[in-house]
Amino acid sequence: MGSPKTTIARMRGAFVGSTSGAVSVAAHALGGGTAPTESSVVLLVLGCAAIGAAIASVRVDRHQLLIVAAALTLGQAIGHVALAMGAVHPHGPQLGPAMVAAHAAAVAVSALLIRAGERGCVAALSALTRRIPAPFVEAPVPGPVADCVPSDGPMPARWLLVGSGTGTRGPPQST
Repeated sequence: MGSPKTTIARMRGAFVGSTSGAVSVAAHALGGGTAPTESSVVLLVLGCAAIGAAIASVRVDRHQLLIVAAALTLGQAIGHVALAMGAVHPHGPQLGPAMVAAHAAAVAVSALLIRAGERGCVAALSALTRRIPAPFVEAPVPGPVADCVPSDGPMPARWLLVGSGTGTRGPPQST
């Protein structure tokens, strides 16, 4: 499964990728965009999966909220471009002030919710590791353990070969 930090990073990547895609689709629909084509949906999924994988592989020790917000912003930009390529927007490919404000609000709320989910996951994993014993711990043996070691090795093969026949080996003697 991995360490708790790896689990948290994978969770962060999954949430960032999926949230970027979901907000992009919602903004596209609320912005009056038509139904996207299959190719633009594939681009959206691939772009959001790439953003999620990238944020999951980055070790974040400080400024986690800013890193998550930056990844969400990039994911939404990729999602907007992917959906705008295959559909008709009433505003064209450019962003209006209302859409920028909606995306900024979505980034802020999503980043706060993802960080809260990370903290909740850390608290849950900490509680579980304190209560569940470590797996595969050897049980103590109550008595002494006997070692079974053979005293003699196998019978030497040379003795068997020498004692198996008489004389030298060769063709039969002629009489």
